[in-house]
Amino acid sequence: MDEIVVSTVVYAPAREVYDVLVDFPGYTAYSDHLRDVTRRGDGGPGTRYALRFEWWKLTYTARSEVTDLDPPHRIDWRLVKDIDAAGRWRIDPLDSMPADAPEDATVACRVFFEVEFDPGSADSSAVSLPALVSFDWVLSKVKPLAVSEAEDVVERAVADIEGRSRPIELRVHERPGSV
Repeated sequence: MDEIVVSTVVYAPAREVYDVLVDFPGYTAYSDHLRDVTRRGDGGPGTRYALRFEWWKLTYTARSEVTDLDPPHRIDWRLVKDIDAAGRWRIDPLDSMPADAPEDATVACRVFFEVEFDPGSADSSAVSLPALVSFDWVLSKVKPLAVSEAEDVVERAVADIEGRSRPIELRVHERPGSV
């Protein structure tokens, strides 16, 4: 399994952070490649989402399911077709304020976006490829794009949560077997 883990500090209460992150249809505002999100269910465990992505000459709809919620600390999900993948948002309140916190900050959390996936489990028939384009080539391009996209999503979500853009430090956590 490959793994992508991106984290940053957010200056807001854990509940506010959770409420923004649990709104999967709102992710279209954070992603350059996510075009729309359709929900089937009430948003709790068992809710399914269809996330339509567009990149280069490709369009793909990922099908995901919320597997567990632990408000305001975790949102767990998995993909239900085409690739073995699962992930979570994890929100860890900090006991003390970081030294570089904005002057008006009164509370802080470290927010993690974590995804585990098996690239070898990808179903090559799930995407209609242009002539002379191999699935392996597309996969080699998508893996680094996924890391960049995870960073963008976290950065933009933080701006939404805090109500302002600011320079943020994103940590890409290295784990054995990670991309």
